[in-house]
Amino acid sequence: MPNSMSLSRPKRKSPLSFPKPKSFPTTSWKCYQKRQRLKRLNSGMKRARSGTEEISEEQEEIKEKQTQLSNRFQAIGKQCEQLRKETAVIVQQSARTQNRLALMFQILKARENHEFDKAAMLTAALREAIAREEQEMNASEK
Repeated sequence: MPNSMSLSRPKRKSPLSFPKPKSFPTTSWKCYQKRQRLKRLNSGMKRARSGTEEISEEQEEIKEKQTQLSNRFQAIGKQCEQLRKETAVIVQQSARTQNRLALMFQILKARENHEFDKAAMLTAALREAIAREEQEMNASEK
């Protein structure tokens, strides 16, 4: 019997291994690999471009919203300042009214007690206070 080993098939490394595929000539294989790399690179670049475009659009929207908010805050600030001024005017008017009422009450008390000199003096003070207030209001309107 001839050598039985030599007639048998060559042993494979693993039972599932397949024979080696035919190889391309080296230059065409390198060109193929280069084309595949360029395809992957181009598709990645397209994804990156679309991502950057989306980001830039979002940034523009954010800038517009920030501008709108800034304008709103400025308008609110102006309204607050206006309200402060109006509140100050109301407080001044209230204080003046209280002073006039206090003078009027004192005038009434003096007349009740038959202190006509004191009532005349308080009446003059009330007239002066009213005149002063009218002058201040005329000056502030100009």
